[in-house]
Amino acid sequence: MPVNAGEIDAVCDLINDLCGICLDASKSYLIESRLGHIVEKHGCASYADLVQKVRRGTDITLKNQVVDAITTNETLFFRDSYLFEALRHKALPELIDSKEKSAFPTRLRLWSAACSTGQEPYSLAMTLAEMIPDVHRWDIQILGSDISDAVIAKASRGWYATHEIERGVSPERLRRFFTADGNGWRIRDEIRSMCSFQKQNLLEPLGMSARFDMVFCRNVAIYFTRDVRRDLFQRIAGTMSPQGYLFVGAQEFLADIGPNFAPQNHCRGTFYRPNLTSIPVYI
Repeated sequence: MPVNAGEIDAVCDLINDLCGICLDASKSYLIESRLGHIVEKHGCASYADLVQKVRRGTDITLKNQVVDAITTNETLFFRDSYLFEALRHKALPELIDSKEKSAFPTRLRLWSAACSTGQEPYSLAMTLAEMIPDVHRWDIQILGSDISDAVIAKASRGWYATHEIERGVSPERLRRFFTADGNGWRIRDEIRSMCSFQKQNLLEPLGMSARFDMVFCRNVAIYFTRDVRRDLFQRIAGTMSPQGYLFVGAQEFLADIGPNFAPQNHCRGTFYRPNLTSIPVYI
């Protein structure tokens, strides 16, 4: 169903309010391709009718379908290999060394925000298992969060089709960290046990009780306005430990947020350590 010029603003405002993605009239093709079938499925007379039904808030299923349709859930295991090289050769060794002198030398807390179907949290868990010989003795918790109920459910199952495995998982890792299950593969329990998943809208208060040693928030804020992006990363910094590491997407640069968001470059990867300089904490 085509969206007319009079409906564009209402649809874009709804999408912005639901998940922070900033669209305009130039993205009418995207709106039609992703929401057109929902308009028809729910018997809406128009896109304006769809907006009204979602805003009434009585049909949570409809709201979730709109969010699932409009958000990009593109991901793969070990996405952006250079980032994992920076993690492996710089950030993690530094973090592990710093933990030796702390009250909890074997405790690690990681957060993968906007984790989609779980490949990033599981990639982090596999990396830790490869780097820490006695990893089963460590207190490791990796939280994966996403706005979509559907992708969180898939991530929690830990099962992936062969074509998903082929995108990033080496034969060695496949043998070590997965077991064959039907026409796909399932994450082994020792990796799955490090990870938990929950629904989280990054526009809302984060409400995190943990202080994370590492946060990964990649390829989501590029769709936000500058003010929303600045607010998000300041709130994320408030969830991190004083020595914490923040990883963002390859096309995301945070220097304009403040001087404490100065990039550090290693192995062609970039990360930030915003709490090395004191900033206001508000979550």
